[in-house]
Amino acid sequence: MALLCVNYVSKKLAEKTILNNISFEQAPLQKIAIVGETGSGKSTLLKIIAGWIQPDDGKIYLEAQRIKGPDEKLIPGQKEIAYLSQHFELRNAYRVEELLSYANTLTDIEAADLFEVCKIDHLLKRKTDQLSGGERQRIAIARLLISAPKLLLLDEPFSNLDLIHKNILKEVIRDIGERLQITCLMVSHDPHDILAWADEIIILKAGIIIQKGTPQEVYHHPVDAYAAGLLGIYQICTPAIEKLFELSLKNNQQFLRPEYFKIVVEGAGIKAVIDRIFFMGGWSELQIIVADTLITLKTMETSYQKGDTVFLQLVLPPISL
Repeated sequence: MALLCVNYVSKKLAEKTILNNISFEQAPLQKIAIVGETGSGKSTLLKIIAGWIQPDDGKIYLEAQRIKGPDEKLIPGQKEIAYLSQHFELRNAYRVEELLSYANTLTDIEAADLFEVCKIDHLLKRKTDQLSGGERQRIAIARLLISAPKLLLLDEPFSNLDLIHKNILKEVIRDIGERLQITCLMVSHDPHDILAWADEIIILKAGIIIQKGTPQEVYHHPVDAYAAGLLGIYQICTPAIEKLFELSLKNNQQFLRPEYFKIVVEGAGIKAVIDRIFFMGGWSELQIIVADTLITLKTMETSYQKGDTVFLQLVLPPISL
């Protein structure tokens, strides 16, 4: 049985349609990420699921129990659903352990395990105004989880974090599912945050689900240019590219990712010239001109120079993933 059921949810604000007939299910411990451009309805959807916004139509169920909106309850929200807003707040001048004690429903052993998972066990004696942004966010998550919810909703949890704290938080979110057995639903705009984490990705556009599937499915076979662009760099497969690489696009591969193009030995591919090189740390991004067409590819090789002649092959992913 599904843990979460979202059935035909719609919402308008000031006569503008924010969500239109949204439906999906989430199984226990399934990791779902929702992506979409700003204004696509992601945050509104999370708030409706959390019980903070009343839908105009449709219903939300958690373990077959309908989630009531604020028009139906004196105090909005649902105790079994924890929601971390982009604009979370912690009370200033409180010790962390004091802040976490108020809603605690866990045993001492369970609480200690939670603090370890959230990587805050060394922060318990500090005051909340002595913490970094990343530390404050992990404490905010622990404060939500101390009441033992069944579902954790995360709204852009990595925004405004430096790389060090972002990587720590990614590990925390993974352990929340694996060690604490709490199901997570995340909204994010960065493909690097979700492709390696999610079991399923839902793509929203103007309040409508336009695609959902595994990360492999939506990355390699996006339904349109909007979906392709949300998950990374892509090249539209023009008739010129199709002819150049002798493609037969029976697998409907309209969007080509940089990693599909490979540099091979002379004579084994199509002749091309490197136009620009961008050093990205562990790899380089090359912009290559082939038959008056600009193609982007990624390589681990660092010896290439602008103007070098190279030879390209195009290797498509499998049709079924």
